[in-house]
Parts: sequence; structure tokens; C-alpha cells
Amino acid sequence: MAKPKIAIAYFSGYGHTARVAEVIKQGADAADAVATLYDVKSLVNQLDLLDTADAIVFGSPTYMGSPAAEFKQFADASSKKWFTQSWKNKLAAGFTNSGSLSGDKMASLQAFSILAAQHGMIWISTGMMPVQRDHGHGGQPDDINRLGSYLGLMTQSDHADVSETPAPGDIETARLFGKRIAEVTQQWIS
Repeated sequence: MAKPKIAIAYFSGYGHTARVAEVIKQGADAADAVATLYDVKSLVNQLDLLDTADAIVFGSPTYMGSPAAEFKQFADASSKKWFTQSWKNKLAAGFTNSGSLSGDKMASLQAFSILAAQHGMIWISTGMMPVQRDHGHGGQPDDINRLGSYLGLMTQSDHADVSETPAPGDIETARLFGKRIAEVTQQWIS
């Protein structure tokens, strides 16, 4: 059985989103996929690198309520692939990070899912329930899916060294998301 090929196309401004991308890759690789990281700044003129992937994972920090301009430049350049429908029926997923708990991260995930839909791709959600406490919702830094996202992965970083943030629960959520992407992709290509 062929191993699923997963491309993780992301931009990271300060290193936190890159750390999340690396953990998603680790989760996918541990689930017997072959995941490759791509900085979208280098992909703008090399979009063909993504053509052999079974799944493409989009990632960017959320700046001012949307993906970073560098990711948008990549998304705009992908219109060449849209025109030829090169990514049609590939799987897609997305992740984002910001300094605040909300930071309007949902708008970035929606932008990724719309980009995928325009390419005719099939979206993979987190498949994770949000954390639930005895007396209601609300996650602590060690909790899985503490930000309660279904559409894609949301993580939060303090203004601290990349080795200290995002929180441990967000890092584990990223690993589990990578594992899910690999498992769903394996089912899709089988």
C-alpha cells in the first residue's frame, strides 16, 4: 500500500506557525505518511511541487483577521493550478496561529477552506471535540483542542520564545491533527 503524500504549505512570521507545521508533519509521519514542509514564499514560482501530493495542508498566522500577505500571494499564484484543475479531488486541511485566543482565526480557516473549494479539493476537519470541563467549556493550556475548533487547527502563542509557545495542549492537538490528516488521506487513496 502506498504511503500518503502530504504537502504542508505554510508561512510563518515569527516561527510559531513553523513550529506548528513541524508538529503536524511529525504526527503525519508517525501515522505512516510522507509529509513535506514548504514555505509558501518559495512555492509561488514552484507550484508544481504540490502536484504529486495527495493532500495539501494550508497554514498561516492570522494577522489582522486573515492569513498573512505572504500566504495570500501564494493563494493568488495558485490560480494557475485552478485554471488547469491540477489540485481537483486532492484533500486539503488548514491551520492558523495568533497571539490571542480568538484573534479572528476562524476567518483564516475559512479563507483556506474557500481556497480549497475553489480548487475542487475535499476538506479535512479536525475531527476533535472541544475540551469540556465539569462546569462548562473553556480549555487550559494543556488541553487538547482547547480553542474548540472544528474547521481546522487553531493554536495560540504568547509573545515568547518559540520553544515555549504555543501551549503544550496546542502542540499535542497539532500532532493529532497531523495523524488525522494522514489517516484520512490513506483512506482516500486506498
